[in-house]
Amino acid sequence: MAKIKMTTPIVEMDGDEMTRILWKMIKEHLLEPFIELNTEYYDLGLEHRNETDDQVTVDSANATKKYKVAVKCATITPNAARMTEYDLKEMWKSPNGTIRAILDGTVFRAPIVVKGIEPCVKNWKKPITIARHAYGDVYKGSEMKIPGAGKVELVYTAKDGRETRELVHEFDGAGIVQGMHNVSQSIESFARSCFNYALDIKQDLWFATKDTISKKYDHTFKDIFQDIFDAEYREKFDKAGITYFYTLIDDAVARVMKSEGGYIWACKNYDGDVMSDMVSSAFGSLAMMTSVLVSPDGYYEYEAAHGTVQRHYYKHLEGEETSTNSVATIFAWTGALKKRGELDGNQELMDFADRLEKATLDTIEGGKMTKDLALITTIENPTVLNSEDFIKAIAERL
Repeated sequence: MAKIKMTTPIVEMDGDEMTRILWKMIKEHLLEPFIELNTEYYDLGLEHRNETDDQVTVDSANATKKYKVAVKCATITPNAARMTEYDLKEMWKSPNGTIRAILDGTVFRAPIVVKGIEPCVKNWKKPITIARHAYGDVYKGSEMKIPGAGKVELVYTAKDGRETRELVHEFDGAGIVQGMHNVSQSIESFARSCFNYALDIKQDLWFATKDTISKKYDHTFKDIFQDIFDAEYREKFDKAGITYFYTLIDDAVARVMKSEGGYIWACKNYDGDVMSDMVSSAFGSLAMMTSVLVSPDGYYEYEAAHGTVQRHYYKHLEGEETSTNSVATIFAWTGALKKRGELDGNQELMDFADRLEKATLDTIEGGKMTKDLALITTIENPTVLNSEDFIKAIAERL
């Protein structure tokens, strides 16, 4: 069988721990036998990020601007324990945060729905898509440990030298402080991405922040969304028969739990990070969620919406068998291949990606799955497969 050719590369961002092991297996069993895989490779493993002073992360994001489509493996965002484990020069920032800051745009995350895996929330009948702002807030924050009594202020110095000050806190003793920011242009891009996506898939759009407490920061998000909706999208939404509404984040959480699903829930950066994990887990598994960063400039970065599966990796290093779910990582590849095919007019590549997704879901619905799904499936007597055998079972169907 002749392999499918690719005319333009995909930017390939390799990652860490167990997902790095799965990445290699997916390429070996599901991609390379069928496609002349054309990628520009960047190693975003923590050791290589440390060697390059994280320049490799910046380079991979700039390559995405060049080629328009990227696929990313899960990566470690180091904490104090990782500093010691990997002997790091410094506590490097989240690679996702760095890439998203360079590409801007919005992260859309939606559960992968498969028969036999029923949502924990029994009234959820349709997928809920989380639209996560991809720039700023705590992910670009500056932090400081306060050693003792003193005053902390926010200071804005205008170009003409004039200063505006806002007291943060008058400290009586030791403490901590964090400063974060966002920019209007990015919030506007976020709003338009959400409105356009809602029109594309013809679903209602919710947006939620905490403007009652954050009367300037969160309120600015709310105002920008409303102004853009009123000026550019109200009539289009009416014509499409869909609605946009704003509510407080705590009210949104309560509404989501009682809803049937079938809408887009837009969140600020941190809220989207947390809520996407809740939604994916309640729909079945963190490994059953698609994630794509869509930039207003036409760049697309596909990834799994979960971490590096550290616990399984340590088992793997000790020679123990693991049963790690690779579905979200497979769907990151299929999403990128479909988009590459669409941009290049390569129907054969798009069809292959569709078949790989179908083979993956059919394997699960046929009763063969990883341990995390076997524990929650309604399918009787499922066959629990280890990490590699699950991928091989998909390859057989493919």
